[in-house]
Amino acid sequence: MADEPDWVPPGVDTKRANVARVYDYWLGGSHNFLADQDLGRAIAAVEPNARKFARSGRDFLGRAVRFLGEAGIRQFLDIGSGIPTQGNVHEVAQQADPDARVVYADIDPVAIAHSKAILAGNEHAAIIDADLREPEKILAHQVTGLLIDPSQPTGLLLVAVLHFIADADDPWRLVATLRDALAPGSYLVLGHATDESSRPDVAQAAGKVYNRSVSTQIHMRSRAEILRFFDGFEFVDPGLVSPPLWRPDAPGDVPGDPSQVWGLAGVARKP
Repeated sequence: MADEPDWVPPGVDTKRANVARVYDYWLGGSHNFLADQDLGRAIAAVEPNARKFARSGRDFLGRAVRFLGEAGIRQFLDIGSGIPTQGNVHEVAQQADPDARVVYADIDPVAIAHSKAILAGNEHAAIIDADLREPEKILAHQVTGLLIDPSQPTGLLLVAVLHFIADADDPWRLVATLRDALAPGSYLVLGHATDESSRPDVAQAAGKVYNRSVSTQIHMRSRAEILRFFDGFEFVDPGLVSPPLWRPDAPGDVPGDPSQVWGLAGVARKP
């Protein structure tokens, strides 16, 4: 992998690691810089399961979107979508229905630039520059209005993004604002880092290494705190579990100790 992509979007600081680009590095992507790679390797030295954590979250997202498609969901709002990689939401959703609509939202210039390039010519999917901390702006955005019909059930995807929102920003209120705008029959797909794993000391150490190097801090939360995000929703089986345990495609997809992934994920329906 080259240290840097062939081009750099305007305003991107290539010397400082970035949330989306570290994930891209762990997933084997090419849209990351040397600073992101250095941090990814440093965290992996403390927690060798770091790549597994990133991959398990991505795989969970794909399975959840496929489940929603089978449940009849035809429009999706993916907030904190990150840098495009294989199995993007619109690809999975449009396998179930070519007319399925997807709005991605992110604030990273690299993620936005590459998403625009990938989505060029796809009239049913688009990326907007928007922050989860301002849910009202996401809901009121012109592109959201064009692709998402608020009277119809929506798949709200918040995977590996809420742990970058500090308690001071009240992430539970942000999710509630989005929930209240969803039509009955909508689904929430959520994945979140937790320090309640089989090795909480390792997860906390990895978090400290991460937070020393990026401006966007990670906030691992307890199971009880993560459960609060699902207030007003009804879980589908198997509930809130380690990401590899959420409806795996095959028994071999589940690692020996899923709790080492230091994450929790779930899908729930708005009644």
